[in-house]
Amino acid sequence: MRCSRLAVFVSSLLLAVGTALTGAATAQASQLAATGGYVALGDSYSSGVGTGSYLSASGDCKRSAKAYPYLWAAAHSPSSFDFTACSGARTSDVLASQLTPLNSATALVSISVGGNDAGFSDVMTTCVLQSDSSCLSRIDTARAYVDSTLPGRLDSVYSAIRAKAPSARVVVLGYPRFYQLGATCVGLSETKRKAINDAADYLDTAVAKRAADHGFAFGDVRGTFTGHELCSGSPWLNSLNLLNIGESYHPKAAGQSGGYLPVFNGLA
Repeated sequence: MRCSRLAVFVSSLLLAVGTALTGAATAQASQLAATGGYVALGDSYSSGVGTGSYLSASGDCKRSAKAYPYLWAAAHSPSSFDFTACSGARTSDVLASQLTPLNSATALVSISVGGNDAGFSDVMTTCVLQSDSSCLSRIDTARAYVDSTLPGRLDSVYSAIRAKAPSARVVVLGYPRFYQLGATCVGLSETKRKAINDAADYLDTAVAKRAADHGFAFGDVRGTFTGHELCSGSPWLNSLNLLNIGESYHPKAAGQSGGYLPVFNGLA
């Protein structure tokens, strides 16, 4: 009996010590990020398209004060914050116009990119306006691009980030699934919804692999968005918006603060 109690005591003690060390390591990582510069790169999912509250100086890039990079910087006060993510950005745009703020003092980098390269906008337009078969065919084309071309383009971006910011922690954010399946919902067929979700999974898998191969952290937001997809009772994504088409299928403010920010917080 005494041996059993001793074993339980030792196990509890080790668990407590491990938890404390993990918490200390997390706090230390956040502190290190705050003492260096933070640079937020990427596409519309990082700039905050869909949330409103766009910073006037950002112009067509539509950077928002409600986007996860801005929210994180406001909460952690890094020594510098450069927000260069831009609506519509592809990997080539990141390389051409977003990397200037990176340097040896950069401690933290976030990025989401790849969706526009794979034809996200055209996929959604095809699936909204055309038949199931046309939608599936366009998604097959996007998947082929993800297999053949996107990995090399991501490699170019990730290598450039590491070259310019050799000491930075780099967090690559993925994309959510768009639809809750099995729900009664006006609009796209269940066939289209499932195919779009599967395409998001396919893209996330490819991005996560490239991130891991470069030693970068991957932030998977599919879990935090679960229960908040389109066709759910509390969607964190904008549905088709004919008055402002560019905001369609992008996270609302709640998607940035409740879907993206917690995942980034856990990895930054």
